[in-house]
Amino acid sequence: MNPDFIKYQAQTSPYPLGMEVSHAIGSYIYDTNNKKYLDFVAGVSACTLGHQHPRVNQAIKDQLDKYSHVMVYGEYSQSPAVQYCKLMASLLPESLNKTYLVNSGTEAIEGALKLAKRTTGRSQLISCYNAYHGNTMGSMSVMGFEERKQAFRPLLPDVDFITFNNEADLEKITTRTAAILLETIQGGAGFIQPENNFLEKVRKRCDEVGALMIVDEIQPGFGRTGKLFGFQNYNVVPDIVVMGKGMGGGMPVGAFTASAEKMDLLTENPKLGHITTFGGHPVIASACLATLQELTETNLMEETLEKEKLFRSLLVHPLITEVRGKGLMLAAMTETADITNQVILNCQDKGLILFWLLFEGCAIRITPPLTISEEEIKEGCAIILSVMDDILKNQQL
Repeated sequence: MNPDFIKYQAQTSPYPLGMEVSHAIGSYIYDTNNKKYLDFVAGVSACTLGHQHPRVNQAIKDQLDKYSHVMVYGEYSQSPAVQYCKLMASLLPESLNKTYLVNSGTEAIEGALKLAKRTTGRSQLISCYNAYHGNTMGSMSVMGFEERKQAFRPLLPDVDFITFNNEADLEKITTRTAAILLETIQGGAGFIQPENNFLEKVRKRCDEVGALMIVDEIQPGFGRTGKLFGFQNYNVVPDIVVMGKGMGGGMPVGAFTASAEKMDLLTENPKLGHITTFGGHPVIASACLATLQELTETNLMEETLEKEKLFRSLLVHPLITEVRGKGLMLAAMTETADITNQVILNCQDKGLILFWLLFEGCAIRITPPLTISEEEIKEGCAIILSVMDDILKNQQL
């Protein structure tokens, strides 16, 4: 299969991992030789409930027997999407009560940026250095990593950047600013958490100058940090929440949520202010609803913090300089990108899936399904430590 994979399917890098996938279930992926791999990545934080979760699978099958796509978004009332948005409103602060469903996280970012400009009548957008919010033209414009953008310029004008956790930079948010967009935990930069009440200070500055605060929950969201959304750990209420990845239990989806007052601005002046054909797709919305119900009706979110403690207690090794992140959004840091590369590739050979972060070469991504068991955590960490022992021995020869 791999030769055809390389020949006919467009690639994102010169050296894809190229595992030939046969099937996946729970915390494991199996290749076409029936070798099993413990999954510590969960499709880059997307498979919140692991692979082939019974509740999600059943919701998809039940909906397929009723109807699939019937009309573009926002015209017909379809039960899965309506139920999902209603449940989401019940779980969020009162001012976040209306959700727009789209197809991916980057598309949700695009919608949120448009909504901010429409709401404020302003043009300036502010993001953070080393931020990642997606890869379409608008979301790339607010990506804080020039190396990945320069080949595609010109991008959106009037975009400025601040340094995450730098309070002095908040003075850049002014009466010209439509919105500041932040990840609640910076992902691609190395799983960096806000410090010294940084998000509260952003909220205060936005209130002072009339700018909107948009939080990107595409990666931290849906229980990964012990709360439904990362911002709930930091005593702030944003104006717009952007979500994706883990929202669909492995299905492609995104959304942005704001107040009804703001969201209704997309319906007039002009009409069709934001449109999508497949957003709110009933099969996808059914998977989202099942995922959200499972998260809120079980102890999975609370257990995430206990699993973090287990990871931290096990991942102690001379090659690990620190473990960053919160809950099951963790990054084991090494001293060099070369060590990180060796760990990730050698662990895959031994049946453990790890991955990289976008901009921080020393980070080993550890974002398993929230359903991962303690025994599976111990199994995977033992592989990591064994691989690191081998690397350390080779360094000493």
